[in-house]
Amino acid sequence: MSEEVILVTGVSGYIGAHVAKQLLEAGHKVRGTVRSLENEAKIAPLKNLAPNSKFPLELVAADLTKDDGWEKAVEGCSGVMHVASPFPDITSKAVTEEELLEPAREGTLRVLKAVAATKGAVKRVVLTSSFASVFGESTPDPSKKYNEEDWTDPESTTLDPYTKSKVVAEKAAWEYIKELSDEDKFELSVINPTLVMGPPLLETHRTSTSVSLMTGIVNKTYPGVPRVQFPVCDVRDVARAHVKALTLPEAANNRHIIATDSCWYRDIAISVAKEFRPQGYSIATAQLPYALCWLAGLFNRPMRNNILPRIGKTINVDNKRMVEVLGVEPTAIDCTFHDMVYAMVDLGIAKKAKKYKMVGSHADTPAVNGEVEEENKEGKKEEEEEKEEKEKNELEPEDKEKKEDEEIKEGKEEEEKKKEEKKKEEEEEKKEEEEK
Repeated sequence: MSEEVILVTGVSGYIGAHVAKQLLEAGHKVRGTVRSLENEAKIAPLKNLAPNSKFPLELVAADLTKDDGWEKAVEGCSGVMHVASPFPDITSKAVTEEELLEPAREGTLRVLKAVAATKGAVKRVVLTSSFASVFGESTPDPSKKYNEEDWTDPESTTLDPYTKSKVVAEKAAWEYIKELSDEDKFELSVINPTLVMGPPLLETHRTSTSVSLMTGIVNKTYPGVPRVQFPVCDVRDVARAHVKALTLPEAANNRHIIATDSCWYRDIAISVAKEFRPQGYSIATAQLPYALCWLAGLFNRPMRNNILPRIGKTINVDNKRMVEVLGVEPTAIDCTFHDMVYAMVDLGIAKKAKKYKMVGSHADTPAVNGEVEEENKEGKKEEEEEKEEKEKNELEPEDKEKKEDEEIKEGKEEEEKKKEEKKKEEEEEKKEEEEK
C-alpha cells in the first residue's frame, strides 16, 4: 500500500501537517489540499515536512466552501484523511452559528461525495472530529467516564458555535455513510482528539488554539491560571491514530477518542515552569481566584462562556480504543508540553530566553512515549540528575524569585549583624585599653 496515494485535506494545519509527515516517513505517496497554491510563504515549508521521504508531497487546491477541485483531489487515491475544518474567529460577536455550522457540515459532505464518486477506489476515509462531539457541555459529570458511545446534544443551548459545528459535521458524515448504496459505499473511521498539544511543525501554526494557549503560558500573558481541567492528548499520537485507523480492520465504522490524561491548567504551567524556568523563562503558576476570572469574563467571551462554568470541575475520559484497538500508547504528558515549547521557540512562535538550551530542535529528537532518543541522552544524564535533585528542594516556580530575594536579604542582614558585633568588640577593647 505504500505507493498508493493518500489524500490529506487541510495539510497545512496543526494536525494535518503531522499526519502528512508520518505518512511520508512511512513511505506513502501523499497528496495534500490547501485552499490556494498562490501563497508561497505557506506552501514552501510544507515541502520540507519529511525531507528524506521516498516521495515528495503533492499539493492541490481545494476549498471546503466550494465544489471545485474535490473530485480531482481524490482521483487515484486509495484512502482519504479528512482533517480540514473551517475555523473562523469564534470569539467575534459577528460570527453566528449558521456561519460556522453550515460550512462545517457542507465541507465534510463535499469530501465524502467526491469519495463516493470514485465507486470504491477509495476504500476508507478517516475523519478528524473532536472530543467536543463526544462531550461538549460546559459542566462535565465527575462520576462519569466518557467514551465513544457518548454524544454531545447539538440542540443544547450551552454549546459554543465551534463545538456545535463538530457535532453537526460528524453526525452528517455518519448519516451520509448509512444512506450510501452498495456501489458507492466506503468505510469511515473517526478520530475524536481531546485538547491537542505537542510540537507545531510550521510557523503558521501559531494561530491554532492549542499553540496560542501555550504561548500565553510561555510569554506569561496572564498573572496566573484558572482552576480548569482539560483532557489532553499529543498531536503526534493523534497523527499516529489517523495512520493506524486507515488500515486496521477493527477501526472501520468506529469512533476513537484520543487522550493521554486529564490535566489541570496549573499542572501544564508547572510542568513548563520546571523545564523552562531554569532557562530564563518566567512562568506564572499561581491559581487565579474565581472572582478575578469572573471579572475577566465581563470582557472576555471565551472566559465567560467556556472557562467559568468549568472551574473546579473534573472530567474523566476512556482511551481504551486508542490503546487497545489502534495500538497507540500515549506520549508522556511532560514530553508533550516540553517538546511543544522547544518547537515553538525553534519556529519563532515563542521568545528565546538568554539561557535557552536549544534542546530538542523541531520535535524530531525529543521524547517519544516518554523515552528520549539515545543520542540525546549522552552528556545530559548528570545535568538531569542535578536538575531533579534541585527540584526536590526548591519551591514552586512562582516563589523561587521571592525565595532568592529573601536569601539575599537574610545574607545582608547577617553581614550587617557581624559588622555591628565587630564594631562593638573593637569599642570594648578600646575602652579596656583606656581604663588601663
